[in-house]
Amino acid sequence: MSSAQDLGIILEDTPEDVIFPPGDLYSDEPPLETELHLRQILLLIQCLEWLWQERQDFYACGNMTIYYSPRQRKSEQFRGPDFFVVLNTQRKIRKSWVVWEEDGKYPNVIVEILSDKTAATDRGLKKEIYQDIWRTPDYFWFDPVSLEFKGFHLLDGRYQELQANEAGWLWSQQLQLYLGVYQSKLRFFNPDKQLTPTPEEVAHQEQQQRQQAEQQREQAEQQLAQMESMLARYRERFGELPE
Repeated sequence: MSSAQDLGIILEDTPEDVIFPPGDLYSDEPPLETELHLRQILLLIQCLEWLWQERQDFYACGNMTIYYSPRQRKSEQFRGPDFFVVLNTQRKIRKSWVVWEEDGKYPNVIVEILSDKTAATDRGLKKEIYQDIWRTPDYFWFDPVSLEFKGFHLLDGRYQELQANEAGWLWSQQLQLYLGVYQSKLRFFNPDKQLTPTPEEVAHQEQQQRQQAEQQREQAEQQLAQMESMLARYRERFGELPE
C-alpha cells in the first residue's frame, strides 16, 4: 500500500472534529548522546548529498522529528530517526518532516545509531513502528562503539534480515547502494563497491592529484634540462650530432 493511501486511511478514520495541526511544526529531538553519534549522522548526510548533488528528488536528514499523528501533541505519535531518506520528494530545507503535509510519505530508508540509552528501543519499539506503521522498506542500525551493524528489508509486511556480502556490507534496495563499516564509520559504497567520499575527501584527493601532476611536471623538466646539458657538452667536444 502506498504512503498516500495510508494517509487516506488516516483521514477516513479521523473524526470530523479533529483539526490537523499546522504543517510547520519544529523538530523536537533531544541532544545526541555523543560526538560519535553526531559525526556519524553528518557523515551519512554529507556523503549522500555529495553523491546525489545533481538530484532534486530526495530528502536526507538526521535527528529530525517525523510527525505522523493527526492528533499531534508532544506526548503523542512522533519519532526522530537518527538518519533517514525520503525518495520522490522535493529537496528543500524543512523544520521537521510532517507526513500529512508531504503527500503521506514516510522514509524509504532509516539508520539508527545505537547507544546504551536507545539500543533497546531501536531494536524493539522503533523497529515495530517502522515495520507496521511507517512501512519503511530499508531499516539499518549501527553501533559506533561496538560496530554492531544490521539491516532489514520489508518483505510481505515483515522485516527480513539482510545477509552481508563478503566485505560485510549490506545492500539497500531503495538507495541502490551498499552500507558498510569502513575505518569504524558507517559509509556508503556504490554498486561497483567503490567508497562514496565526503566532499573533504574529494578535495584532498584532487589536491593530491594536482601535487602528483606538479611533481611529474617538475621531474620531466629536470630530465629535459639534464638531456639538454648532456647535449651541450657533447657538442662542445664533438660538434654537432650527425644527421
